Amino acid sequence: MMSTPTDWVTPWARWQAAWGRLTRDARDTIWLLGVLALVLAPHVSRLPWWCSLGAAAALTWRGWLAWHDGRLPSRWWLASLLLAAVGLTFLTYHTLIGRQPGVTLVVILTSLKCLELRARRDALVCLYLGFFLVFTQFIYSQGIGTAMLMLVAVWGLITALILGQRPVGRPPLRDVAREAVRAMVWGLPLMLVLFVLFPRIGPLWSLPTDAESRTGLSNELALGEFAQVAQDSSIAMRVRFDGQPPSPAVLYFRGPTLDDFDGRTWRPAAPPVPERARFDGPALRYTLTLEPYTLQSLPLLEGTASARLSAGTTRGGLRQNGIQWARGDAAARRLQVVGQWHAQVQHGPQRSLDLQRWLQLPADSNPRTVAWAKAWKQQPRWQQAAPRALAQGLLAHIRSAGYGYTLAPPPLEGPHLVDAFWLDSRWGFCEHFASSFVVVMRAMGVPARVVTGYQGAELNPVDGEYIVRQSQAHAWAEFWSPGHGWVRVDPTAAVAPERVEQAPVSRPLAGLPGPLGDLDPEVLRRMRAFRDAIDHRWNVWVLQYGQGQQMALLKSMGWPQPDWQALGQTLAVALATIALGGAVVGWATRHRQRPSDWVRSLERVHRALARVAPPPPGASPAPASVWAAHLRQVWIAAPETVPLDAEMLHALTKLDALRYGLAEPSARDQDRQRRALVQQIEALARSRPSPGAH
Repeated sequence: MMSTPTDWVTPWARWQAAWGRLTRDARDTIWLLGVLALVLAPHVSRLPWWCSLGAAAALTWRGWLAWHDGRLPSRWWLASLLLAAVGLTFLTYHTLIGRQPGVTLVVILTSLKCLELRARRDALVCLYLGFFLVFTQFIYSQGIGTAMLMLVAVWGLITALILGQRPVGRPPLRDVAREAVRAMVWGLPLMLVLFVLFPRIGPLWSLPTDAESRTGLSNELALGEFAQVAQDSSIAMRVRFDGQPPSPAVLYFRGPTLDDFDGRTWRPAAPPVPERARFDGPALRYTLTLEPYTLQSLPLLEGTASARLSAGTTRGGLRQNGIQWARGDAAARRLQVVGQWHAQVQHGPQRSLDLQRWLQLPADSNPRTVAWAKAWKQQPRWQQAAPRALAQGLLAHIRSAGYGYTLAPPPLEGPHLVDAFWLDSRWGFCEHFASSFVVVMRAMGVPARVVTGYQGAELNPVDGEYIVRQSQAHAWAEFWSPGHGWVRVDPTAAVAPERVEQAPVSRPLAGLPGPLGDLDPEVLRRMRAFRDAIDHRWNVWVLQYGQGQQMALLKSMGWPQPDWQALGQTLAVALATIALGGAVVGWATRHRQRPSDWVRSLERVHRALARVAPPPPGASPAPASVWAAHLRQVWIAAPETVPLDAEMLHALTKLDALRYGLAEPSARDQDRQRRALVQQIEALARSRPSPGAH
């Protein structure tokens, strides 16, 4: 049976009719509840399940009561719910102090406050809690998506605030919403001035370190860890080259160097071994924007000869050890680094005695692999081979001995994980190949170590920048070659050359079940690239805007040596200019404000009744109730001059009741009744003789 247009129009029309029949308080309450639900929605994934479920139940319950004009729960019920929620918060976090317990309690208090929302006073409290909850969103995320969603939420809260300041009548939501937009536009200059010139004072301007995202790299590496990181498609960093970019095969972003091995886990040397480096060939300048990152080791391009933090980063500095770069602090914050890269580099320890560290293997660890390496080295072909030849031989063995590359390697069992991979399963991820390669090289007497970082980059065609994702975290190896220093070798490339030699291709639907995850539509890739480009501009222009950019702005404005005093003076002048400009605009447009429908109606009533009796003292036009009282007084003083008209007094009383909400029809019915009453009063006034006729 085919549906007709009325099948779906009728329910909508019925809903509109039901919405129009709501009282003013019910309508405003439901609007406020909807805005609070929008503010609370992003917190659902961060809050305990009982808190999210309880908040949703409380808002839904209060909305149902407003729709059906039901009775609110007693204060004893609310007190019991509050005590239960506080107890659950303590059981969940074992404390009531901290960011997560604090946000949970604010959500609970806001939801319960809605259940006792009776007067305008209670609505204002819920509004202020809503504005505070908007702020809490930015503790967790400062992305442009969060900002846009909270901008809509602020608009909704301002609309509810204006409704609370207009208790008379039934102002249409559409008109109040437009007024909220105008208020936000008027506040835009002040917001921009405060953003640009308000001093960035740390640590007050920064967020808690646990509120930021984390990189997929770590100072430790155990077999199987990188396979988990490979499932994370979030962005780790972005790179822009000032010239022809290198080929994907040489895009190695060097992170922590792992020197010591205990049989299961690789760790950096402590303290680091001093190294030196020599760079040759032409230099290529690049700018790397690193997402919030907690490690001191910076994943710059391998072969970076010089690097500096951008002007917007003032805390800490950079340290260089050979081709390894580190920063002075480990705060989780976004960094922008400008570097010079060289394709040819030679680096190594300053003393040959330090090479002994990279020959050490734990005793009785992975004995079968160590025995295999020694037996392989005893073959006549390899007994006198140089380290480079041994490395090439191992790579050839990996290519021909049935090894395979997989993101879901089989679990390795037992205490000797390298044995289980190298001699048994032979299927693994990059850390399996790098770890086993280094163990075999050390067992053959060649110094070697593991290096972690990122490999490869994906070109964003929208803004021309290269994106490196967490899924491109990688592990490779280095071995020592006399006369050449450390030589990079990537065992993963021997079994999966496409992992290194080809630029990665994003898959927007990756992660979906079944064949949906293999779909790769061009439109979605383009949309994802556009979104990434917008996110990057937001990060650079908004989130990275700090003290350095402020001082650079003052210098461009003419301050030779800008400081905090100059910044404060500029801010004061800008605020004074905005205040003066607002006053001038307000004065110039004071006569342009269009009177409301009620004011125009009262002006008509005032002119009509002024023909019957002298106007009452006070403001003009006088309200309908003032005119009714005034006409009674005039009749009592001189009944023969102005006869009392019961029909006119009744019309004035009805008009006053309609304006001040004693009767609450829909907005359309209110306008119709208002016009009818005004026309009735005008007709009655015309039918009465003027005071001069007596």
